[in-house]
Amino acid sequence: MKKLCLVLFVCCNISAYAQKQDYPIQPLAFTQVKLADHFWASRIETNRTVTIPASFERCKSTGRIKNFEMAAEGKGKFCTVYPFDDTDIYKTIEGASYSLAVHPDRQLDAYLDSLITVVGKAQEADGYLYTYRTIDPIHPGGAAGPERWMKENENSHELYCAGHMYEGAAAHFMATGKRNFLNIALKNADLLVQTFGPGKRAVAPGHEIVEMGLVRLYRITGKKEYLDLAKFFIDQRGKKAYNKKSKNVWENGTYYQDDKPVINQDEAEGHAVRAMYLYAGMADVAALTGDKQYLAAIDKIWDNMVGKKMYVQGSIGAVGDGERFGANYELPNATAYNETCAAIGSVFWNQRMFLLHGDSKYIDVLEKVLYNGLISGVGLDGKSFFYTNAMQIQDHFTHPDIERERSGWFVCSCCPTNVARLIPSIPGYIYAQNGKDVFVNLFISGTGSLKVNNKALQITQQNNYPWDGGLAFIINPASAMEMNLKIRIPGWAQNQAVPSDLYSYQQPLNKKVEIKVNGKPVEYQMEHGYAVISKKWKKGDKVEMTLPMDVQRVMASEKLPDDAGRVALQRGPLMYAAEWTDNGGKAANIIIPKNTAFTTQYEAGLLNGVTVLKAEVKAINVDTAKQTVSTENKTLTAIPYYAWANRGKGEMMVWFPEEVKFVDIISR
Repeated sequence: MKKLCLVLFVCCNISAYAQKQDYPIQPLAFTQVKLADHFWASRIETNRTVTIPASFERCKSTGRIKNFEMAAEGKGKFCTVYPFDDTDIYKTIEGASYSLAVHPDRQLDAYLDSLITVVGKAQEADGYLYTYRTIDPIHPGGAAGPERWMKENENSHELYCAGHMYEGAAAHFMATGKRNFLNIALKNADLLVQTFGPGKRAVAPGHEIVEMGLVRLYRITGKKEYLDLAKFFIDQRGKKAYNKKSKNVWENGTYYQDDKPVINQDEAEGHAVRAMYLYAGMADVAALTGDKQYLAAIDKIWDNMVGKKMYVQGSIGAVGDGERFGANYELPNATAYNETCAAIGSVFWNQRMFLLHGDSKYIDVLEKVLYNGLISGVGLDGKSFFYTNAMQIQDHFTHPDIERERSGWFVCSCCPTNVARLIPSIPGYIYAQNGKDVFVNLFISGTGSLKVNNKALQITQQNNYPWDGGLAFIINPASAMEMNLKIRIPGWAQNQAVPSDLYSYQQPLNKKVEIKVNGKPVEYQMEHGYAVISKKWKKGDKVEMTLPMDVQRVMASEKLPDDAGRVALQRGPLMYAAEWTDNGGKAANIIIPKNTAFTTQYEAGLLNGVTVLKAEVKAINVDTAKQTVSTENKTLTAIPYYAWANRGKGEMMVWFPEEVKFVDIISR
């Protein structure tokens, strides 16, 4: 395999074409970070050895690959369900390419080449690539319409497929140096440039991501037409004639984030995955063009999402009808939707917001999503998944559409393949820099190799996060250097459950985080959530920091009626849940009175190793024979939310009442 000196990272790919304007803060590529921890390294390895191979096999067995083969031959019938099924192959190629970048594998490399050959043969002469139409362009599926792009602003997903193709092609090129997939993507992108733009065809893509993909290609090629087209697509939003007065989100355009121009939008709205990709694309374009109106809009939208539309474990997209955001404070537990893809999109967007602003609050949200509402979407086996991520499973009250157990695949399998491409890139979220400012955002053991003022620098983290709050950082510059080390002090360690008043801690802690350099306590300045240590660093300097890992009782804003009188449990970055299998077969009957004392215990043999919470609590007991209802003492065992549903099907709860105030009588 050809080896490249590469910067490969989900958000910013710095190519040979230097951009004059870009994100003020640049991330350290995941290829420059070598992990030495168990928590993430094991997940990345499982993704490499289980998730990616399983995704390819399922793409084959379900007919997704066959669609490309039929398109190449120009005969047959589209044999899967959704017009965007092509993207499952693109996303898996992307994840496999990230894996190849740090773990060479000749067999995988050759398989990707063979798959890319199949994809290339399906491409039409002018660059068009969309198997849903190409197989039989005279009689395409109903989602496509009689002509190309006629239904793009609805459900054809032609540009969505193109966007994921660009993302996959960029990853493959930068991992291998080969242009076979990249050339396919560039030919398609050139067709879009010829077709869309001022004085040409205009459309607001129905499902965003082509904007992010075009930026990826711009970074590789320096071809400004790709960046211009990304901005053009974004600026088309709000121009279609919808019935603005209708309360139907499809009729008024909010489902597609198309009800008004993006610069006038101030709420997270519509389909949550589409929204995340749009806002991430806006951040990319704003960084590269300096568009301040975009910045103002996404700042307002972010405040709205984090302040009014995010679940306590970081998930978004509460409403199942349309996989979308609801109204402000519409965060029901029994019917929570919380698509895994939306969590992945939130990570993309929050990373970009940090790169724009340098504020730790964006990484606080990113961390909450990453450790909770995102990895809950993939089973510990690496091949079972949740499309949605429930907030409660209660035998008699759970909505029938809420998933109770994981599936190996879905008819719409956007989430499993999205997980496959996200997991390998996680080391790229740990470090970032701006000149001599070096940011430490996530706490994951391993070594990052940076350059500060063209001088080599290694930072080695030693910790057992997220189970333990003791953190150590070994600083190894090639020679003594001046540097501002900026270590994030998580909001949860500063009495802030989230960067808004949506959730708060019942009993705030007043513990200042102590930092030592070479064994001696140091005074540090706080800037935007970062402890800043400025000095001339020399080889072997050691920074130590201990984060408080107390069990915190989280309360919701009074504007969230479903959570009134209830508490959720948090320790470090992790939210906790009670699951049936640890609690006598039930979890929905647990009451956690005020002043309950918790103990913690690490159990290496449970769920690949987790710290559990234990406490003496109350439980409601219904004796059907005697027709009595009473409370009894019970030992609660709570596990990290991400680990639920790995041991069978049963009840699960995140929010627990503090006392019994009344009992509903239901006869079933």
